[in-house]
Amino acid sequence: MNNSGKGRPSFNRRSVLKSSLAVLAGSALGRTAAAAEPAIKNVNPASSPSALKITDMRYAVVVKPGPSPCVLIRIDTNQGVYGLGEVRDVAGPQYAMVLKSRIVGENPLNIDFLFQKIAQFGGNARQAGGVCAVEMALWDIAGKVYNIPVYQMLGGKWRDSIRIYADTTESLDPKEYGLRAKERKAMGLTWMKMDLGINVLDGMSGMVMRPAGQDKWELHEQPHPFLATEVTDKGIDRLCEYVAAVRENIGYDMPLSMDHLGHIGVKSVIRLGKAYEKFNLEWMEDVIPWYYTDLLKEIQQASPTPILTGEDIYRVSDFETLCREHAVDKIHPDLATSGGILQTHHIGDMAFRYGVPMAMHFAGTPVSCMASVHCAAATRNFLAL
Repeated sequence: MNNSGKGRPSFNRRSVLKSSLAVLAGSALGRTAAAAEPAIKNVNPASSPSALKITDMRYAVVVKPGPSPCVLIRIDTNQGVYGLGEVRDVAGPQYAMVLKSRIVGENPLNIDFLFQKIAQFGGNARQAGGVCAVEMALWDIAGKVYNIPVYQMLGGKWRDSIRIYADTTESLDPKEYGLRAKERKAMGLTWMKMDLGINVLDGMSGMVMRPAGQDKWELHEQPHPFLATEVTDKGIDRLCEYVAAVRENIGYDMPLSMDHLGHIGVKSVIRLGKAYEKFNLEWMEDVIPWYYTDLLKEIQQASPTPILTGEDIYRVSDFETLCREHAVDKIHPDLATSGGILQTHHIGDMAFRYGVPMAMHFAGTPVSCMASVHCAAATRNFLAL
């Protein structure tokens, strides 16, 4: 359209075509927006995310079979949305409650910001329990506010179901131990773990060599290399009877892992790894403390049976040291110690770059369990929980 000298508008074909296309485009855009509108309903209309604030944090103590008690926390907000988290088993509520003043008044959706704010108060093993519990609860709130699963916020899922491994109650009788493992398999479980340590050799002559007169602290708290405790050939043969009984009952088609070998020396761990080779174990767990990287590497290189550690490690950097040095075959973080959901996911991604698989440790309530499930679903190199 242009204006003639007489002040009257004039039209040409090009201007009419442009106007028509503009109208059609606007109409199509309007229809597209209308079609997409239902997706907006994914956001909880009762929540205003930018105005969300933490108003309180409380706790309850749960006593259950296995490692216990377990502390659950609840973080409340000014909009009625709350989140649940769990302090790692056996740790007390103080690990979480000391953080309350640092998060009240904050927006719980700023998860990484709040984690970095409180991360300094976490540490290895149970010392991280409070930080991780808060982080779990923040993700719970975010999932409720946006009405999407946590695994989706981590980038989506790699799998639709999560494999679990079953611990087996111990017995001093190898045959009974084998039958208990068979019962677990009959439940439909597809991955077994057995606790087998030198404690089953107590009272038997010629099984374990160790100095006399060791006190309780030495036996349970002193790191393995400082106890001068070694398993004899006779002791190794006896331990193999237990593993053989389990394999006889569950077969060789399903993975079998082992934990709680006892506070024995590096050389004994290597000898056991060689003796267990014929049983095709998936791993021997926490054979010595995780911070002895060079000693773990010595075991890893000499033992045909894979080794794994990680349930008491808090920092990503410590996991990376193990993976970079290939001091272990697999890692095993406990989400209630390893920084919570996001940090554990980062740990898995880091380990993947080094070619290291990740199993996950768990011994708590359904709260921490489901947090672990979401992390496992979103982590590519996950093995079993």
